[in-house]
Amino acid sequence: MNTAPSFPHAGSAFWRQGWRTLWRDLRSGELRLLMVAVTLAVAALTAVGFFADRLQGGLKRDARQLLGGDAVVAADHAPPTAFAERAQALGLSTVRTLSFPTMARAGEAQGGASRLVALKAVAPGYPLRGGLSVADAPGAPGQATREIPARGEAWVDAPLLEALGLKPGDALLLGDSALRIARVIVVEPDRGAGFLSFAPRVMLNEADLPATGLVQPASRLTWRLAVAGEDRPVRRFVAWAEEEVGKPEVRGLRVESLEGGRPEMRQTLDRAEKFLNLVALLAALLSAVAVALAARGFAASHLDDCAMLRVLGQSQRSIALGYSMEFALVGLAASSLGVSIGWAVHHVFVQLLAGLVEAALPAASVWPAAFGLGMGLTLLLAFGLPPVLQLAQVPPLRVMRRELGNLRPASLAVLGLGVAGFAALLLAVSSDLMLGLIAVGGFAVAVALFAALSWLAVKLLRRVVSEATAPRWLVLATRQISARPAYAVVQVSSLAVGLLALVLLVLLRTDLISSWRQATPANAPNRFVINVMPEQGEAFRSALHEGGVQQYDWYPMFRGRLVAVNGRAVRPDDYIEDRARRLVDREFNLSHSAVRPAHNEVVAGRWTEEEAGAVSVESGIAETLGLKLGDQLRFDIAGVQSEARITSLRKVDWSSMRANFFVMYPVSRMADVPATYMAAFRAPAQAGFDNGLVRRFPNITSVDMSSTLGQVQRVLEQVIRAVEFLFGFTLAAGLIVLFAAVTATREERAREYAIMRAVGARASLLRQVQRAELAGVGLLAGLLASVVAVAVGWGMARYAFEFSWTASPWVPLAGALAGALLALAAGWWGLRDVLRRPVVETLRRAAE
Repeated sequence: MNTAPSFPHAGSAFWRQGWRTLWRDLRSGELRLLMVAVTLAVAALTAVGFFADRLQGGLKRDARQLLGGDAVVAADHAPPTAFAERAQALGLSTVRTLSFPTMARAGEAQGGASRLVALKAVAPGYPLRGGLSVADAPGAPGQATREIPARGEAWVDAPLLEALGLKPGDALLLGDSALRIARVIVVEPDRGAGFLSFAPRVMLNEADLPATGLVQPASRLTWRLAVAGEDRPVRRFVAWAEEEVGKPEVRGLRVESLEGGRPEMRQTLDRAEKFLNLVALLAALLSAVAVALAARGFAASHLDDCAMLRVLGQSQRSIALGYSMEFALVGLAASSLGVSIGWAVHHVFVQLLAGLVEAALPAASVWPAAFGLGMGLTLLLAFGLPPVLQLAQVPPLRVMRRELGNLRPASLAVLGLGVAGFAALLLAVSSDLMLGLIAVGGFAVAVALFAALSWLAVKLLRRVVSEATAPRWLVLATRQISARPAYAVVQVSSLAVGLLALVLLVLLRTDLISSWRQATPANAPNRFVINVMPEQGEAFRSALHEGGVQQYDWYPMFRGRLVAVNGRAVRPDDYIEDRARRLVDREFNLSHSAVRPAHNEVVAGRWTEEEAGAVSVESGIAETLGLKLGDQLRFDIAGVQSEARITSLRKVDWSSMRANFFVMYPVSRMADVPATYMAAFRAPAQAGFDNGLVRRFPNITSVDMSSTLGQVQRVLEQVIRAVEFLFGFTLAAGLIVLFAAVTATREERAREYAIMRAVGARASLLRQVQRAELAGVGLLAGLLASVVAVAVGWGMARYAFEFSWTASPWVPLAGALAGALLALAAGWWGLRDVLRRPVVETLRRAAE
């Protein structure tokens, strides 16, 4: 015989009740759904978190290879010895390289051809990060090496051999020296993406450089002092170096690091991190849906228990504290289990990624585990605390009148506090304020919108469906939905939020990743040809057509120096930023075209064709130099002063491999301007095309970008495939949430169908009612989710990922149909035994 429990009056003893109720609920299985929901939520979040953490660490490590070290001091003259001394004093390794453009020649016996090359002189220890890969002959497999060219040797890119008609073992003439071609460069980790870095590479030992006689006072040299070591001393060196470079008397030096260095690698890393953070963000939002459904079901099942406790004399405070303790323990246990599962699952991603990265990923930090525990506890407090507080307020009279004390919507204060904490964690997941605000704000607005529209739809449902003419199954389904409008609103909103995450994932997977690929498409130009004379233009373009090149950029190009802004002379000393000083201290590449380049977006002002006295300026350089619309610019073009007013600002994607210019005149002709022409195109696969073009037009300079373009695309595809794996996992988590949302009402549906069967309804009719209800709820949820997903996706594309993106008008229709199908599939799987269960058994369970 059971005895009435004794309740401690001391507030400090509430934890005893928490333990007792926890043990009871664990044995009865009532915590099963809640623990599964929390475990699934945390497992999804930490699996993504662990993998994203390691992948980002790997991406940063690989980006250091592109940089050639952990940080680099670049200069147009030899860096002061103080930089190397400071790095060595901090325990960092250093190596120095020197690069510049020059001409390489073949001997007369090999035809005497010449070619513009990017010469690099390296010292022992190069490279500090990454590794060189070389081959014995063009097309041979590459082999990693830690060596550098020996004295008297040169390593070259394969296209240079074809261009000069040489082979390994032949002599390559560089200035006053002849070096033997020993190896072919396959991978050069720190090649960079400057214009002349796309020229064929020639690498030699720095000890051979003086004999060439190529370094002259007017040579355009780039010195790079790379440093590498532990993160903390590297950060100290970067801080010190940036302070030194910022001094007014220091000119021509800049510091490049992973955080603030080269835009071509920073842009790729930024976009990769945003995609990964977005996946974690959506996983967290799906987690909220799962936990909310499970927590409310748990609270609803304990209403009668709490009413009995109130009858036996237990205080509201004791009940609230006891269940809070139970929830905290459940959250800690389920979150710990979720972290363990997430750790195991993320290794699956690592194995899938093994073929995409050249080396093992670094170890994960403790942040994903700590964050997973915090998220699990926060989810329970944010979405489980409101119904728990209501359990303490259940009236004792509910023991006799079951309709009393049902769960009510949470108070705004409690709900606001929980949602605010959850939103703060989501912003922490995003690690990007704009991305986090769009996602969190978009989902908050979406929930309110879903609730309002679904309430309106339920209200209209009874009026639209005529009970006199509509089929009986439709009438019953309508009654089922409209009989409890608040519950229907919760169900539609939950389904819509889950579908919103799924639709957004699909849109991002298909459209935004496609846009990312298009930023550097597989058919992007891999040749830049400059110095085409005006009289050669027609013949040159004919040669491109004869070679099968149908699409290409073709622009005039001339050089000019900015000498005045709004009538005031411009001097380097007018600017503090080193980049601005360098820009005004050199000539710009200018161009003119009446038609705006299709790959340049006007972000301010207006491009007017054939507008005299106007210029369009790239938005980045305008910001650097403090230029704005309406400013009057004066350029010195070959001794001729040219004045024009800024009428538009253009956004230029410098990673697009297209022909781009800082300043363009929107006119088709410019008299008295000594212009040459440039072309950017994708070279045909036929052998000898480049050589034939150079032989026919010997004055042109052709820059081959194939190697770097291939490297950029390989890194891009690696990141995209990794993100796809993350998307697939989060997509599966979203489907499980939808299943939980549909099946959360299983017992209520079973009881209602049992009553209808008891009064004579056939099973076939009830099946039609169930399908109609599920399809209707799914259709409405899918439609609402798709519309909001398009809006949220557009906001992310426009303001977070900086893509131009427009969703297909068919997305809402496809989303509605997908929602109906998913709801039907989840209902068939989760509710298939509802109509098979005997009526007596169902009614007996309800009575108990």
